[in-house]
Amino acid sequence: MAIISAGSGNNLSGLAKRLVADGFIDIEAAQGATQESQKEKIPFVTHLVQKKLVSAFDIATAAADEFGVPLMDLSVIDTEVIPGDLVKQNLILKHHVLPLFHRGNRLFVAVSDPTNLQALDEIKFQTGISTESILAEEDKLRDAIERLLTKQDTSMDEFEDTDLDNLDMEGGEATDDDDGKSDGGDDAPIVRFVNKVLLDAIKIGASDIHFEPYEKRYRVRLRTDGILKEVASPPKNLAPRLSARLKVMSQMDISERRVPQDGRIKLKLSKSRSIDFRVNTLPTIWGEKVVLRILDADAAKLGIDALGYEDEQKALYMEALEKPQGMILVTGPTGSGKTVSLYTGLNILNTEETNISTAEDPVEINLEGINQVNVNNKVGLDFGSALRAFLRQDPDVVMVGEIRDLETAEIAVKAAQTGHLVLSTLHTNSAPETLTRLRNMGVPSFNIATSVALIIAQRLARRLCGECKQAVDVPKESLLEMGFTDEEIPGLTIYEPRGCDVCGGDGYKGRVGIYEVVKITDGIGRIIMADGNSIEIADQAKKEGFNDLRRSGLDKVKAGVTSLAEVNRVTTGH
Repeated sequence: MAIISAGSGNNLSGLAKRLVADGFIDIEAAQGATQESQKEKIPFVTHLVQKKLVSAFDIATAAADEFGVPLMDLSVIDTEVIPGDLVKQNLILKHHVLPLFHRGNRLFVAVSDPTNLQALDEIKFQTGISTESILAEEDKLRDAIERLLTKQDTSMDEFEDTDLDNLDMEGGEATDDDDGKSDGGDDAPIVRFVNKVLLDAIKIGASDIHFEPYEKRYRVRLRTDGILKEVASPPKNLAPRLSARLKVMSQMDISERRVPQDGRIKLKLSKSRSIDFRVNTLPTIWGEKVVLRILDADAAKLGIDALGYEDEQKALYMEALEKPQGMILVTGPTGSGKTVSLYTGLNILNTEETNISTAEDPVEINLEGINQVNVNNKVGLDFGSALRAFLRQDPDVVMVGEIRDLETAEIAVKAAQTGHLVLSTLHTNSAPETLTRLRNMGVPSFNIATSVALIIAQRLARRLCGECKQAVDVPKESLLEMGFTDEEIPGLTIYEPRGCDVCGGDGYKGRVGIYEVVKITDGIGRIIMADGNSIEIADQAKKEGFNDLRRSGLDKVKAGVTSLAEVNRVTTGH
């Protein structure tokens, strides 16, 4: 048994001390885990299990013995009988707890860390019921919470046909004149069809919905895991009524069909869950095309470990976030996950002590505690003017949705040089190209080298279905051509998609990030100030050990996370 010397481990919680005393983890690792979990805003026990520092079973048995809390096996719990509606979903997610059963005036709550008394206090305050903790293994608790939230989220499966007429919408409900109900309900089928498409898109986890008119047909497509698929083809003559319905829901001017318009829809699924849609119309030669982007506020709260960063890349991002000043730039095409990466960082920085302001076009994810501004060019509120206003508001952290012009770039650079942490995006293909893009905008090389701290280029690749992926033989010559080295090939297993009921037949389920994370070192800084091009910067980054997108993609292939075909699709160099 490990002995803790006097004065050592004083910053450790009671549970951490017990784990050290029982020899499950040493003091240095426990202290590091405590600091990392606080930094990432995840429970200490969750961090231990995710990093495989201590097994969930060992933690649970040690905690039960130390604190005298009963231990329960959650794998046998039926989520159908859990009183999940008693505790708000945000508290369940925030504290990683699960209400188990309600007896009299007591609510029994499953926890993996019995020292988390704040969770019990907040649940008691919210419910007005006395709470008692029951200990559970971390991995089984996580699975049970996922089962409960999935059950709550998929409760929309229970919508009857009649419910499709009257979904709870915010953002511009139709008036009698708009939706056609005043003329005998002729547009009721349109209302039902649109609502059904929105619900179906949410159920399957789509990111975008496309309503598209053509000369001889009309189609509806959903983008799932980055790929568009047609799901419906209503009669062509319904095109004007479909676009009118979507415009009414989004609070747009339905009489204006000549120019693009932007709007927003909030669809309330239950008391605890609502979904936001960002809506844009585009006049085409055959009518108005309408695209809805489904905004997932929960995606920014998953934590940095869920995004797919390699350990070294994650450490670089966390190091840059800890700095009081400098600029972090995220780059990639539309739909590559830039917003989620930025908001994950903002979520880590979002504390009581930090003043955070963002300027976006438009605001996609609402986060409490962050001052978010919608850019409105019509009234002169562009990124530059918003950023100038931020700097008069005593900011610590500033996020600019996109650096589009020299004015915005210069203000952002000045903010990063004068004691502010600045996060923003640029539309370039790689990290080195981001630096030359800033120079082409007119930002002096010296200012780029002294203000930019980190650049993240990213793509989203489809994740292979864990149930049906199959190994495939690839000739050594082909692997070398793809970018693998001679040392990697022995023992290398390459997987390809097959298709099953779990993934819907295409062999992929979900997506994973592929990243190029480059820290601006002294060597790279010298090349920037010497007006070096992106190729020279890329060569220096490679020398200093920073993986490019292609190399990061191949690492995901090695790990069996995705396929070679998918990496070829989303990265260059093939």
